[in-house]
Amino acid sequence: MSVDNLSKAVFVVNKHAKTAPNPKFLYTLKKRALEKLISEDKAKKIGLHFSRNPNLSKQTSTVLISCGSYLFHILPVKEDFQNLPHLGSLEEQYRNPKTYLSLKQAKALLMTYTGIKEPQPNNPFGLQASKNYISPFAKRPGER
Repeated sequence: MSVDNLSKAVFVVNKHAKTAPNPKFLYTLKKRALEKLISEDKAKKIGLHFSRNPNLSKQTSTVLISCGSYLFHILPVKEDFQNLPHLGSLEEQYRNPKTYLSLKQAKALLMTYTGIKEPQPNNPFGLQASKNYISPFAKRPGER
């Protein structure tokens, strides 16, 4: 689990989270991985940027993190406003390097690294999935 491989995995997870129908787990995985990388001095908080998409038209800031040859943003905590310089607007010219890693591989790597597991989806209809369940639309013996 090199810093390069972990930063590639964070990049892939973040990219897919932006278009996922339920991105909560992917963003949690990204955040936990970056927090662990920072705590192990494998990533570094650089400063604060104005958010590109502020909430409710209020100007907000995000924390710029450098990890390997990649840059990421996460939400700041109170101490970040006191300890980090504000860098102003986001640099539109910079792009992270192209990465060829599947989402499945990236998730597996980050779940192993962070120790968190993906939650299993709940049955949206609230029905118990069991062998004893009979659909009300099932044909009864003797019916055509």
